[in-house]
Parts: sequence; structure tokens; C-alpha cells
Amino acid sequence: MSNAILQIIVLIFSAILHEVAHGYVAYSLGDPTAKYAGRLTLNPLAHIDITGSIVLPLILYLTTAGQFVFGWAKPVPYNPYNLRGGKWGPVCVALAGPATNLVVAFIFSLIVRLAPSVVEGLALPPAFISVAVMIVIINVVLAIFNLIPVPPLDGSKLLLALMPPSWQPLEDFFNRYSMFVLLFIVFFAWQIIAYPVNFIISLLLGA
Repeated sequence: MSNAILQIIVLIFSAILHEVAHGYVAYSLGDPTAKYAGRLTLNPLAHIDITGSIVLPLILYLTTAGQFVFGWAKPVPYNPYNLRGGKWGPVCVALAGPATNLVVAFIFSLIVRLAPSVVEGLALPPAFISVAVMIVIINVVLAIFNLIPVPPLDGSKLLLALMPPSWQPLEDFFNRYSMFVLLFIVFFAWQIIAYPVNFIISLLLGA
């Protein structure tokens, strides 16, 4: 299996976990929309978005020589009016996705760093180590990218909840031009997330 295909597979399943986490938190807060839509499942067929899960990752892999791969699954639907918690309900739903990716990254970093020392004589295959490191990197990238406070990314929900009413023009600007901002970041300025990504990866996996 080629490295590009393997990265895309890891990306797809990481994005699926991200979206399912949104749905489960929404469900726990009183909104069954994701459940009724059949999205509280790990079945890839329920989540794959052709553009975000396949086409864009391939384009980014080819255009960045494998340095950056990103994509998304179909967003899990939810009705914010069904959520408990007032304006913080949507924030909890939004942050569940990045939090899940960071938990996955943390678990696999522990496997890479601690398993040989905890289990005496255990030698993890190099291929497994490579995949585990890839899982850590991709999940950290997904988490940090989605925390960018630009709609429709998850970080925007936290920004909007914290914004005072006087900042309404900023929300209007983002709602109107967010897609252009995101495309610019993805294709021309993805290095801006490299600093926090590299910092977290260095914490998880070591220099």
C-alpha cells in the first residue's frame, strides 16, 4: 500500500471519529438529529465526502510533496435549538471533534513511546511505528486546523460564543467570506498551523 493511500485512509477514519464525536455530544445534550440521520456510526459510507475525504487530500498530497494532507468527512447535522447549555451547547459539540482527535493522538503517542519500556522485550514492528506516528500527526493537524476560528470550523463556535455584541460585523464578515479565507489557508498559508502542530507533536512524540 502506497504512503499516499495509507495517509488518506488514516485521515478518513480520523475525520470520521471527529464527526461522530460531534454527534454523540449533541445527542448527550438532548439533540437526536445525528442519530436519526444514521451518523452515530463508524461505517465510512455514512461519512465520506468525495471532495473532502478523497479529492482534496490527494491534491494536497501531490502539490505539497506529501508534507501536508488534509480533508474532512461530511459534517454531522445537529439542531442547536435542541441542545442544553444555552450558547455553550454548540461550543461543547464543536470542541468534541478536536478533543477526540487529540485523545487519539495522545493514545498512539503513548503506544509509540511507552510500550517498549512497559512490556519488557517488546519490539514494535517499524511499519506499525510508522503508522502510529502518522496517526498522531494527522490527528494533531485535524485538531489544530479545526480550532481555527473561521466558520464553519469548530473554533468559530467558541469565538462566536465569546464575542460581545459589538463584534457583530466580524461575524458577518466571516459568514460571508469564510470559504475564501479557508481556501487561502489550505492552499497558500497552511504553514500558519505548523507551529502549534509541531509543538504538540514534539510534546507527544519527543524531538
